[in-house]
Amino acid sequence: MDSVLLEAEFESKGLQPHTIFFGGGTPTALSTPQLQFLISGLAERIDFSELREFTIEMNPATVSHEKASALLALGVNRVSMGVQSWDDGLLKTLGRVHSAAQAKRSYNILREAGVPNVNLDLIFGIPGQTREQWADTIQQTIDLAPDHISAYCLTYEEDTEFFLRLQRGEMAPEPQRDSDYFEMAMDRLTAAGFDQYEISNYAQGGRECAHNLGYWRAKDYAGLGPSAFSTRDGLRCRTVANTAEYIRRMQAGEDRFDFTEVIDTTIRKSEQIALALRTSDGLPVQMVSPSQLVALQDGGLITRKEDRIFLTRDGKLVADEIAVELM
Repeated sequence: MDSVLLEAEFESKGLQPHTIFFGGGTPTALSTPQLQFLISGLAERIDFSELREFTIEMNPATVSHEKASALLALGVNRVSMGVQSWDDGLLKTLGRVHSAAQAKRSYNILREAGVPNVNLDLIFGIPGQTREQWADTIQQTIDLAPDHISAYCLTYEEDTEFFLRLQRGEMAPEPQRDSDYFEMAMDRLTAAGFDQYEISNYAQGGRECAHNLGYWRAKDYAGLGPSAFSTRDGLRCRTVANTAEYIRRMQAGEDRFDFTEVIDTTIRKSEQIALALRTSDGLPVQMVSPSQLVALQDGGLITRKEDRIFLTRDGKLVADEIAVELM
């Protein structure tokens, strides 16, 4: 924590954030006094006068009345909790340490404490997950009336147990099933009054995640801690991932970055296409060639409104493929 606060001092000049997203793991695994020390320390070093949204990620197993109240007192006004599923068997498959009952208790604690904006993360495409289980998870989540819901398809990332099992042939992606589950989420959540403002994110009116919107709109951001990315003044930097090496470099006053790139016009355009296309903001029509525009419209994948284009329902099912084609 001392190294993060030291890094905050380096970054503090001219830094006046509008949003904070405290995540990248399970920050609430820290004790309440540790969180108070860290967040208070950040507030002493960084100008929070323009801060509008302060999100913290919470694992259901780390929620308590004491911690929720302390976080509110520290200025946190949004919590993102990784529920993933309301089925204990599927939670076990995912390797989660919480139960469905515990997740509901934790959600109720957050509401009783007065957290004004709560997001619940859900996952579909879990090995063995049935259509009925996914429908039940969606409905139980709707019944809780959170302000925001994120519904992501399980991805097989390198250096994970799921990826190893995929390589061994013990698991296999099921694109048709995943498309079906995605459409189910889209239909049921929008019917329940949630606005799909990004392909995987749904919000009650006015409760969109301001931090993520800034990211999708290519705003600058500063990252603190091991593995954190920062994008400022046309440069993207990544802090060294190894925690021990990060601490050593910070204490020695050495460069903490292990990767830097200039965000040139080509990179910026590619990222704008990949990110903006996924949102309800859409993409400026001038970023698409006339031939691409005609082909996508004829294929029923995009629609045009004045000077912007938007993915249709069918387009959302193949958003990544469309983005690659347009880059």
